[in-house]
Amino acid sequence: MAATALQIDARDNVAVALETLAAGTEVRVRGNACRAAENIPAKQKMALAELKPGDRIVMYGMVVGEAVEAIARGQLLTTLNIRHRTGAYSTQRHAMAIRAPDATKWTARTFQGFHRADGQVGTRNYWIVLPLVFCENRNVEQMREALEEELGYGRANNRYRQYVRRVLADRSGGEAWALTLAEEEAARMGQPEPVFPHVDGVCFLTHQLGCGGTRQDARALCGLLAGYIHHPNVAGATVLSLGCQNAQVSLLMEELRARDAETAPARKPVLVFEQQKAGHETALLERALDETLAGLSEANRARRAPAPLAALTIGLQCGGSDGFSGISANPAVGYVSDWVVGAGGKTMLSEFPELHGVEQELINRCASDPLAERFAGLMQAYAARARAVDSDFAFNPSPGNIRDGLLTDAMKSAGAARKGGVSPVSDVIDYPEYVGKPGLTLQCTPGNDVESVTAQVGAGCSLVLFTTGLGTPTGNPIAPVVKISTNSALAGRMGDILDFDAGAIVRGETSVEDCAEKLLELSIEVASGTRRTKAEERGQVDFIPWKRGVSL
Repeated sequence: MAATALQIDARDNVAVALETLAAGTEVRVRGNACRAAENIPAKQKMALAELKPGDRIVMYGMVVGEAVEAIARGQLLTTLNIRHRTGAYSTQRHAMAIRAPDATKWTARTFQGFHRADGQVGTRNYWIVLPLVFCENRNVEQMREALEEELGYGRANNRYRQYVRRVLADRSGGEAWALTLAEEEAARMGQPEPVFPHVDGVCFLTHQLGCGGTRQDARALCGLLAGYIHHPNVAGATVLSLGCQNAQVSLLMEELRARDAETAPARKPVLVFEQQKAGHETALLERALDETLAGLSEANRARRAPAPLAALTIGLQCGGSDGFSGISANPAVGYVSDWVVGAGGKTMLSEFPELHGVEQELINRCASDPLAERFAGLMQAYAARARAVDSDFAFNPSPGNIRDGLLTDAMKSAGAARKGGVSPVSDVIDYPEYVGKPGLTLQCTPGNDVESVTAQVGAGCSLVLFTTGLGTPTGNPIAPVVKISTNSALAGRMGDILDFDAGAIVRGETSVEDCAEKLLELSIEVASGTRRTKAEERGQVDFIPWKRGVSL
């Protein structure tokens, strides 16, 4: 019989209900019996010991909260009887007896990728069009309307246009608005083949930054955009500038050179057009379109070729997390991370508000004292910025997180950190720096999943593994985002946005390791372009630059 509750670590004084436990139900965890004192919904936590006010709540072997009133053995934990609390940490590293899983099986594996002149290998081949300032968003949209359908990429296709026609026809009682099924099929079949079949698409990145704000905002934006231009999934870029904004072309080029001194123009075409110099909008856009089409013709020469897993950079991300995230999808992603690192590749764990409470474990895993000090310094600076606007890391869990079992930020963090496996931390970078060293990198980003994925891809992640327990449609313009469900009920309910179901782990039908093997095989298919993610199929292309100090 499958377990109905799980004590994750022998030191824990709470257990996770794997299914709803009726009051009076007796469960056995690690050989010890405990009877539910009340109904315990699935994903929620049950006390395994009597707790007094001030007693620490321990999960994953670490402090995740404290009792604010007496809690009986077998009682449900709620936001009314516990609150956020974390353990103390220092920058002193302590030895940890942890062995990463054997990666031998994966060291000889390859994927089919696009080899760039700078040595990076992409999982996709895109051209990007981006503005340096929000004033150019309209011109970017003009280019989108001119290029997307004409080139046969069809990202703008919207199935609901036919739905609206049917509704209008029903309401009018006429046929003037209706498309027959035959007409719809003809329209679908009549979509042109891509003009550039070896280019995966043209991506148009708009944003609300570039002027106003602080000079640091402009620098961060240029750094992020430079990361997208330098990215291995990008063959070239068209950049639109107004001319007078804070985010100057010279600043963008400076950030590009910081990532690769030869990025522009020797290794990769970067086409820059400034409206205040061009004069009439028509002159600007016609020239931009002419040169972009010529660039696309060159980008179409690229072909996939075998590359080792060491050439991958994988973002480790979560969004809409639940009480099962830390016991199913996240540890499965952690295995994948350890295997990719063991094969010589790069992985990236971000979302610093969701690492609050596990600082000491990550510090212990840092490869050097300077790395440990940098990680702690970035965490402390971020926390201080949050306090400066009357906020706190403790406010990170969303109503959905809390409803489905993540009662405190530390509880959420303890499960979120499992995406990073057990490998040593080889580097720590700030936003919007670019990934450098092989191994696991910690990157300072907010917990907001779109802002964080945007930052991870801007730091070089060519593939993102994204876990969710509640369901979130997040995607990215240039990097495939593999969506992993923590539970099978969600996978069945929102299968249109999810790529992989880790729910069998919760049911006890498979091990975390076996599930992770299937996930890595899927990831290799996605990286090779033989399989598209649901986000790619749906045209989910979220892009939100982080404005420092505003978001958790």
